[in-house]
Amino acid sequence: MVAGYEFRQYRLDTRARLLFRNGQRVVLTPKAVDLLIALVEAQGQTVDKHELLRRVWPDTVVEEGSLSSHIFQLRRALGEGAGGQRFIETIPKRGYRFVSPCAQLGSSAPAAGVGRLMLVVLPFENLSGGRKHDYFSEGLTEEMISQLARLNPEQLGVIARTSAMQYKSTTKTPQQIGRELGVSHLLEGSVRRAGGRVRITAQLIRVSDATHLWAEGYERELHDILALQAQVARAIAREIQITLTVRADRRLDRVAALDPGAHEAYLRGRHLWNLRTEEGMRKGIAQYEEAIRLQPDYATAYAGLADSHVMLACRGMVPAKDSLRKAKAAGRKALELDGELGEAHGSLAHVRLHDWDWEGLERDFQRAIDLHPALPIVYYWYGEYLMSMGRPQEAIAMTRRAQQSDPVSPVVGASLGMILYLARQYDEADTVLQRAHEIDPNHFLPHMRLGLVRLQQHRSAEAIAEFKTAVALADHSTETLAALATAYATVGKSGAARKLTAQLQASQAEHYVLPYNIAKIYAAAGARERALEWLERAYQEGNPDLIELNSEPLLDSLRGESEFCELMRRIGFPAPASHGNLEVSS
Repeated sequence: MVAGYEFRQYRLDTRARLLFRNGQRVVLTPKAVDLLIALVEAQGQTVDKHELLRRVWPDTVVEEGSLSSHIFQLRRALGEGAGGQRFIETIPKRGYRFVSPCAQLGSSAPAAGVGRLMLVVLPFENLSGGRKHDYFSEGLTEEMISQLARLNPEQLGVIARTSAMQYKSTTKTPQQIGRELGVSHLLEGSVRRAGGRVRITAQLIRVSDATHLWAEGYERELHDILALQAQVARAIAREIQITLTVRADRRLDRVAALDPGAHEAYLRGRHLWNLRTEEGMRKGIAQYEEAIRLQPDYATAYAGLADSHVMLACRGMVPAKDSLRKAKAAGRKALELDGELGEAHGSLAHVRLHDWDWEGLERDFQRAIDLHPALPIVYYWYGEYLMSMGRPQEAIAMTRRAQQSDPVSPVVGASLGMILYLARQYDEADTVLQRAHEIDPNHFLPHMRLGLVRLQQHRSAEAIAEFKTAVALADHSTETLAALATAYATVGKSGAARKLTAQLQASQAEHYVLPYNIAKIYAAAGARERALEWLERAYQEGNPDLIELNSEPLLDSLRGESEFCELMRRIGFPAPASHGNLEVSS
């Protein structure tokens, strides 16, 4: 029996009805998968349009346009433009033919990546008494995700933290969760601390029939928490027949004892960082520093420290130069302590991106993903790098990988929406950002970025409404207020724009305001000289968002200015890009 097909970097699992690219799942609609299977199984023969309609839409009357639309979706998913025929050839007036050579994969010996299992670690139940201890159970969940994601990425994919946390205390069945996340297995469990000991119970469930494949309880001293997690990871690998990579096997063997107080402080820091608020990040830094004080060789705590410092700079909450300097020092220390820590490689690459430190940066992002493939935020940071280098199609593809790893995260959805906005794919960005808003209506980021999209779609009233919602949800943060002022300037409400701009500048004694954000307000208002002045100030202060200089639509009016081109050169962009260079075929 044929279990699937392999062609170029793709593997098609016909039983699970899943497509993988280089071991990563490609998200397709069920009908698109049916269509791909029908074409591939024809083994290079032309398949008539009417036959495809009968096979993919049985007992349903559909227009031929539905077939054309799904062919377009498949070509885009396979990395082709609208007119590309590298995989699927159009036979005029007849049908379609799959032209790439395929190898059949038998059920007895599936190739790596075919039938790749997908697992979600549901939030561990806190049995330690009260929600004040949730940070510990949530931190344990995140650490288990990291342990499992490293086992063998070609054979096992693991859903990232944010999407997993959406199912805290869920009443949904395994089948419902499986459909929503595209997973084959669930890991659920509980954690209880008492004195200096911790007890974990865990059970592995197969989604297809809700069978409990394995269940076990473990108890250790708190300082052996990492060894306990490694033990659970090995047990799961044995149960679902995952072959550990040499690197993963070695890492599980050499887990070190942790000072319980240091681990506790680290988990508190991570919990605070995940809140994504200024207060949370500042308090998180204090927790990471406490963890490092108690255990000076705690590499993961140094990586967390780097993340917090760079995020404060990127969100415009502090002057960038000093914050990026601290972040870079922490990231380098993390790698000095553990050169195979994917989190540290990703954190340091992120710092270097916003510090315009380009040499070897792409290699560093790739190394981070290789070491820890379940960090969706790193895929987004890599996408930001690709966007800044004028490679929008690759940037979109990379950020889609983040969304595949973390499919119900509003932050990751907003991140993909931002990349699509910078690539001028406004309609698709609109769809993605509305979906992110549906996931979490109270998160400001989808609203703010949807406002940017609405401006470019010339839907000014809706744009202003989105920005006002973002301002309220973000407690009047400077970045959301600046975005609202930009909207006012864009639509000609100069009085309102001036008032908000003056308010932002007057507030700088209390709250840092990114000069880059002020520059965008002036650019939107058509005040080129003032915009260039503020961009120069942004450069002098090392504003992280200047990586968007060659793609931000609001700056298009400045691209012919010699000062703008010179600024691009000083930042280190390969060449000044016009907005035309960034258009991506839809």
